[in-house]
Order: sequence, then structure tokens, then C-alpha cells
Amino acid sequence: MDHSHSREPNPNVPSALSSEDAAIVARLREARVRVREEMAKVVVGQETIIDHLLVGLLCRGHILLLGVPGVGKTLMSRTLAKTLDMEFRRIQFTPDLMPSDITGMDIIEEDVATGRRKLDFLPGPVFTNFLLADEINRTPPKTQAALLQAMQEREVSIGRRTYPLNPPFFVVATQNPIEMEGTYPLPEAQLDRFMFNLRVKYPTVQEELLIVKGTTGTHVGEARPVLKAEELLRLQDLVRGVPIADSVMNYAVRLVAASRPGESKEIEGVHKYLLYGASPRASQYLVLGAKARAILAGKYHVDFDDVKSLAGSVLRHRLVLNFHARADGVDADGVIRRLVETVKQDA
Repeated sequence: MDHSHSREPNPNVPSALSSEDAAIVARLREARVRVREEMAKVVVGQETIIDHLLVGLLCRGHILLLGVPGVGKTLMSRTLAKTLDMEFRRIQFTPDLMPSDITGMDIIEEDVATGRRKLDFLPGPVFTNFLLADEINRTPPKTQAALLQAMQEREVSIGRRTYPLNPPFFVVATQNPIEMEGTYPLPEAQLDRFMFNLRVKYPTVQEELLIVKGTTGTHVGEARPVLKAEELLRLQDLVRGVPIADSVMNYAVRLVAASRPGESKEIEGVHKYLLYGASPRASQYLVLGAKARAILAGKYHVDFDDVKSLAGSVLRHRLVLNFHARADGVDADGVIRRLVETVKQDA
């Protein structure tokens, strides 16, 4: 495919962006369209969720998908991994799952030739590029915590040795609503490792009709790879170099800080319902996500709308609501909407 048009001078491209980087951004914009096309062969709808997954991947973040069983969370993840040509592994989280079932373990093996025994490391399914932690809240917190080091440091420690994970490393965890039987709440430390918390809703009637038609006939759609892992690594590096105005970054930080009761100016309809607000990690992810969203749209700068559009996904799982919120029927999304309405862009 000819990409020569992407090398033409563009007055909107900042001087700090090389012609090679500009071509990569153009390639990413084109790839986004193709990823959607390939995903649509298998997954009906969910374009917003797919875009958020791409943003998270570009930011080296991880994603938590919340939704009832049967809405396509697993299928969406598996298909995205295929379109990005990433090695995919799935762990089904169950109450009896052990940490070593995720990370791997040391085993004793005997050398047939010498008869000597030696300790060898047997890698677990976490050693992959795209890890689907399916129904993560159906296993106790002890096992959930086995993912903490891998998600944060991209490495796994077993015994006295530490093993690095090959990049890119991307975790998508699915979570059933906590009201369902047999679920465990995710600890705040675990939740904070996820860049986004995305709600996967029921399809519309028209979408469900297309799903039923596509899954009950003889023809089954199949997605093809669009990007290579090497290209993803280059794009991940490029995201951090996307320019952002001080005013936009200041807005993102103030938006997150405003969620902390007792440490920021009291906001009516917000702090009344909060026990704890979001950590500085939320500010980092909000700025990084805005950068990735900008270049996915073919822009070379970040604007306020990029920040606002990601506020719900970044903050939703980081706000701890109190009993007043439960009594008044207020959820995290309602609090975030109030934050976005209240915090001014030009303060």
C-alpha cells in the first residue's frame, strides 16, 4: 500500500515531530480504521470500547472490562489480539486458582544423561503479549495479586529470580458485576493498576439481531492482522512525545485533584459522596490517554475534549464512594459528570 501521501509537509505537524514520526502517525490513523473493519467481521458494535482498548495499549496501560456474561468481552479481546498480531493467552479465574497457575513455578527435573536433578522454571500464561484475565473477580484477592508485579513492572519474581516479560505486554481483565454470586471485590491496589474501567453494555436490538445472524449460520467471520508487534512498540514510544499545552495538562491534573475530599476546594454534589479520591496515577493516565486519543484521530496535539472524553474511564474505578452515595443512589459516573461540569478549563 502506498503511504507516500503521509510524507507530504503538513502545516499542523509540530516541528518536533520528524517526517518519519508523522508517517507513523498517519499509518496509525489508517490502522485504526482497518482494525475497526477487521473487528467488525467478528464483533458487532462496541466501537467506543475498541478505541479505548487501542488507547490503553498505546499507553502501555491495562484495561478492566465490566459487564455481565455473554456480552462479548472475551470475543472482543481475542479478536483484537489477532488484528494486532499479538500472542494471546487466556486465564479463566476460578475460586481454586493459585498464584503459580498465573506466574509459573520452579520444578525439579532430572537430567536423563547424568542423573542429576536441577531446578527449572516453568513459565505460566502471564508470559505472553496479550493476556486475558477472564472473570478476574471470581478468584480470591491472594490470586488476583499475582498480577500486580507483572502489570506494574512487566516482570515476575519466582523464588530468588526475576524474569522479564517480553514487550508489548497488555492485560485485559473482565469482571462480572459484584452483585453476582461467587464474586470477590478487587482490592484498591489492584484496581489502581488498570488504566481504564470500561462498562460493556447490552447490545441494541438491531445489534443483537446481527450477532444472532452471524453466530447461528454456516459462515463465521475471521479477522486478519493489521499491525505488527514491532510497530506497536514504536507507537508506544511515540505517544509520550505528543505535545500537550500546559493549560490542558493543568486542567487534567486539577480535574483529578478535585476528586479528593479534604485536600481540595469543596465541590457541591461531589465531596459529599466520596470517601477517597483518585491518586496521581489517574493524572498520569489521563494525560497519556489524551495523547494517544489525539494521535489515533490523526492530531498532533492534545485538546481539552481529549481529556474530558477519558475522564470517566480513568476515574470510575478510583473513586471510593461513601454511604451517602448509596443512600442517594449516586454512582461514580454521576460524580465524575459533576466534576467535569465544575472544574474550569481556564483556571
